[in-house]
Amino acid sequence: MYLRKHIAIALFYFLLVALMGVLLRFFFVTPISVNYKYILHAHSHTALLGWIYLGLTTLIYKIFLSEAQKPKLYKRIFLFTNLCIVGMLITFPIQGYALYSIIFSTLFLFASYWFAWFAIKYIPQHFKQQFSWKLIKTSLWYLVISSIGPWAIGGVMTTLGTESIWYKSSIYFYLHFQYNGWFIIALLGVLFYILEESGIQFNPEKLKSFFLLLNAGVLFTVFLSFLWFVPPTAIYILGLTGAVAQLLAFYELYILLKTYVPALKTSFGTIAFFLLKIAGILMVSKLIMQLFSALPYVANLAFRLKDFVIGYLHLVFLGIVITAMLALLKYFKLIILPKSFLWLFLFAFVSTEALIFYKATALWLGLPFFSKYYLTLAILSFTFPVAVGILFFKNIKSLYLSA
Repeated sequence: MYLRKHIAIALFYFLLVALMGVLLRFFFVTPISVNYKYILHAHSHTALLGWIYLGLTTLIYKIFLSEAQKPKLYKRIFLFTNLCIVGMLITFPIQGYALYSIIFSTLFLFASYWFAWFAIKYIPQHFKQQFSWKLIKTSLWYLVISSIGPWAIGGVMTTLGTESIWYKSSIYFYLHFQYNGWFIIALLGVLFYILEESGIQFNPEKLKSFFLLLNAGVLFTVFLSFLWFVPPTAIYILGLTGAVAQLLAFYELYILLKTYVPALKTSFGTIAFFLLKIAGILMVSKLIMQLFSALPYVANLAFRLKDFVIGYLHLVFLGIVITAMLALLKYFKLIILPKSFLWLFLFAFVSTEALIFYKATALWLGLPFFSKYYLTLAILSFTFPVAVGILFFKNIKSLYLSA
């Protein structure tokens, strides 16, 4: 029961993220007397570290660590993590990147190290040989590696300033290892656990090949994050190598899983499997985008037209990571997914993504740009908090009635 309450807390952060997202949209419609960048920092930090992070760590604890008989230690880690999240949620809108928000952000890094240590130290012996745990452990290492970015930001800000290429590069380094390493590989680990528990056995050599390609993809596509400042040709080649390795890895994953799709559909049920299918389709879009982004023209285009980057990041977080995580949370009965939430959420996602990419394409090709664009985008974005509000209150009601 307490894990469902933990997910309810994560859902509350998700609701706040959605509301802040709408506020950010209305900045371009009407004057608002708060700092845009401060709200943007709060929005992004709460999305990644409040909602997604708590969702993934709760899944990992339930599956791999609940039998370790360390609930008190886990609850302490959870409490400390939430103190950090609430601290960031309060301080970022007030002061942006400044003393107190940096303190809470830094404490969160230690909270993430604490969880990674806890998981690796107390994992029950019988999980250690499973491929699913191999993926989870790898994702936790990428979580730790991603923290090099925030540590570097502090040094860069004090020595070189925010205009230095190393400032943005540190942010992109962090984001890259968060979503390509920690988020996506952790989700794959949970998916493979479900397959293993269903009695499905894979060819060890094919798993090894997939794992090596997957990690080569993560490690080399980090160079795609540095193409915005037009680096030497070698960096483009390394980025392209990573994009190709990543594409091959997910092709191998498709070959591994295609036989078991009917079994997955039965296990997950209609709604959760539908979400997984959406995440899979959008993953193909992501892989193709990353492949093309290794080309100098496309890399320069993405740097000039920020809407391409915003659309891409929303596609990854909302379309792939969150949809897959919701499907997995439902599978483990940690969340209730009302159909009204599902259709509203998908409508909000598809309509806002279409508008974001329309704007970027219009600016790129010199196409007509309608005058009510920002107002339309803001109104459509309001569907997100409505959808997440339905999800949050449905789960709160379920918890209250079953208490």
